[in-house]
Amino acid sequence: MTEWVFYIAGAAFVVAGSLALYRIARGPKLLDRMIASDMMLTTLLCAVGAEMVYNGHTRTLPVMLVLGATAFLGAVVVARHVSRSAHDDA
Repeated sequence: MTEWVFYIAGAAFVVAGSLALYRIARGPKLLDRMIASDMMLTTLLCAVGAEMVYNGHTRTLPVMLVLGATAFLGAVVVARHVSRSAHDDA
């Protein structure tokens, strides 16, 4: 009965992932690509979480932790790179 909710969520995840891939490919700047890759990782994280809810298990929880850590560390690295390059330009 509530299975249609998971179909709608799956379609939303596909659309969000497609839009993120488009922005990663088209740019135009490094920050645009970084935000899109964060969006892609967050979408993937949500999709894995929805799959866990749908199937009623927690086996993919380590995958979610690795995805979250990757997104966080990637954002920190790019933020440090951008702040250094902005500081060097000034």
